[in-house]
Amino acid sequence: MNESLTSGAGEAAATQSATQSATKSAEKIAYENNKLHKRLCRLVGQAIGDFNMIEEGDKVMVCLSGGKDSYALLDILMTLRERAPINFEIVAVNLDQKQPNFPADILPAYLEKIGIPYHIENQDTYSIVKRLIPEGKTTCSLCSRLRRGILYRVADELGATKIALGHHRDDIMETFFLNMFFGGKLKGMPAKLQSDDGKHIVIRPMAYVKEADTERYAQVRQFPIIPCDLCGSQENLQRKQIKNLMREWEKKHPGRVDNIFSALSTVAPSHLMDRNLFNFHDLKLDGNANPNGDIAFDDEPCATPATGVIQLQLDQD
Repeated sequence: MNESLTSGAGEAAATQSATQSATKSAEKIAYENNKLHKRLCRLVGQAIGDFNMIEEGDKVMVCLSGGKDSYALLDILMTLRERAPINFEIVAVNLDQKQPNFPADILPAYLEKIGIPYHIENQDTYSIVKRLIPEGKTTCSLCSRLRRGILYRVADELGATKIALGHHRDDIMETFFLNMFFGGKLKGMPAKLQSDDGKHIVIRPMAYVKEADTERYAQVRQFPIIPCDLCGSQENLQRKQIKNLMREWEKKHPGRVDNIFSALSTVAPSHLMDRNLFNFHDLKLDGNANPNGDIAFDDEPCATPATGVIQLQLDQD
């Protein structure tokens, strides 16, 4: 009988311990998820403030693709709208490009569930792209142009004053490297810009947000992700190569990607070679000290660091 009592007490203690462990684990997960939400709200709010993205009375058209990033953008903007000292509207817009097997019911059901006004624009750009772009060639450029034109028109029709896109920090840097490596330009993805026709302001409120955070946030919030069968099937896109390069950098040299992103907002035009950006032609002596002159080289960026040395392979003659 004593053995029975001892055994029962042991099982009860084990059960209690397991319950306590599960409770602590759940509390830790909830704590980390809350930290993630706060961080996203802080970073998005900071970007909005830094670039004056949203103003009193704005109607913000959030372009919702069904991917993790645009879901996260909509979710965070809805939170910030409740806290903001200004009033602004949000309308979600999805462009149904008539891709094969696109689940047209998912986004309307989700948007109705969260109670946000929305518009679904039906345009068969998929067939146009497939007809005009040879098999195996990159579809991104044409697809983007078609999509952009349609969304601009929809913004006019809805009376939207701002068009919000879900591009994050990694998208911005990938675009920068793509333009530099393959286009010969120092050009990225601005956090805010005026459209070519001068009629629209496009904003990227998640400009400071890392993609890893949107990936985790999508899992936490259980967004109903819809894959893109048009571009998602092109595994050898140059953008994916750049993404892999950046991930390798971050893995081997923590902090390098952060420095690159910081450099995008710390530009010295007089120390580049763009004659349209800086008037080298008329540069003359004036006898005044110039903080952007040779003194800029005193803080040597190429000094050998203690860790994270960049290995270069030089051609041998």
